Amino acid sequence: MAVKLPPPGPGARNALTDVPGLRVGHATRIGGGALTGATVALGPPGGMVAAVDVRGGGPGTRETDALDPRNLVPRIEAVALTGGSAYGLDAASGVMAWLADQGRGFPVGAEPHEVVPVVPAATIFDLGRGGDFRQRPDGALGREAVEAAAGTPEHAPVRTGVVGAGAGAIAGGLKGGVGTASCLLDGGVTVAALAVVNAAGSAVDPTTGLPYAAALGLPGEFPLDPPSHDEHAAALAQFAEADPPLNTTLAVVATDAVLTRAQAHKTAGAAHDGLARALRPAHTLYDGDTVFALSTAVRPLPPVDAETPYGVDAEAAALTAIHAAAADVVARAIVDAVLAAESTDMVLGGTRVTVPSYRALYPRATARYRPRG
Repeated sequence: MAVKLPPPGPGARNALTDVPGLRVGHATRIGGGALTGATVALGPPGGMVAAVDVRGGGPGTRETDALDPRNLVPRIEAVALTGGSAYGLDAASGVMAWLADQGRGFPVGAEPHEVVPVVPAATIFDLGRGGDFRQRPDGALGREAVEAAAGTPEHAPVRTGVVGAGAGAIAGGLKGGVGTASCLLDGGVTVAALAVVNAAGSAVDPTTGLPYAAALGLPGEFPLDPPSHDEHAAALAQFAEADPPLNTTLAVVATDAVLTRAQAHKTAGAAHDGLARALRPAHTLYDGDTVFALSTAVRPLPPVDAETPYGVDAEAAALTAIHAAAADVVARAIVDAVLAAESTDMVLGGTRVTVPSYRALYPRATARYRPRG
């Protein structure tokens, strides 16, 4: 089968919020021994079709079994991403409480308030990076993040870099953080992603000094120049070393195309290809790499020019276009996170150090790059 995938164009904001109905909110704690946060992707009332694919060897997750297509709950209202390792999963309880106050969730009774909000969540390891191991996300922080999401207008820009769940993130010796990207397919279907990059592997090619996935950027998205030999050599000598290397990269990939739960699950799996293109190595035993896939299910699948000599139908070809876009937007969101991050003081292995950003180490390579906002 030959499937011809037209080149996608960018979404209006190049962000997860290009998917109609999706909102993003951050709650960040920096200072007083804290360096952590939470990020919430909030769907429209009535919820979203959702799925998850976990491939890291050390995941921290909550309510992911509820997303199995064989199980009961057909839609969810929000996804929580958080710092704090397994402790930080408590942030989802604050999201759940806020949704319950709005009467949003799986109905279990006759009254409007008789609902059980299902809030899938995943966490990164950032414990102690602010200096106090006990400073980690809780229910109050999760509620703050979902309230921030609910308080934004539809299609609002998304803050990136050292914010929310990415506040204490590290990406292979450089400062990690939050990034986002989107694309628009033929037929008006949007595919977008948000990533929290806290990887044991590196986002930077040690041979060229450029991010592995920078070439996947849309025209003008990542205006980077190859660093000089001297700049690259000096940068490599300044990468921070985390001990122990406990990490995790999280992503939410979303579309407004109509997907079944099984199709969303396949999309989450395909999106992991983007993670593997942008980070090397990926899916290690030190990572809990997790991708959530969401569908607001308001547009038909995109049209695709496909030859189907083996009985492969047009729906499969359209889904392939979404899968390809999902991998690309996740990879681009990871590059965006690395470029948006700023150097940050943190505690690693009991020692306070400055974890450098990519832009700080490669000023020549990033001279033409301008952070959002």
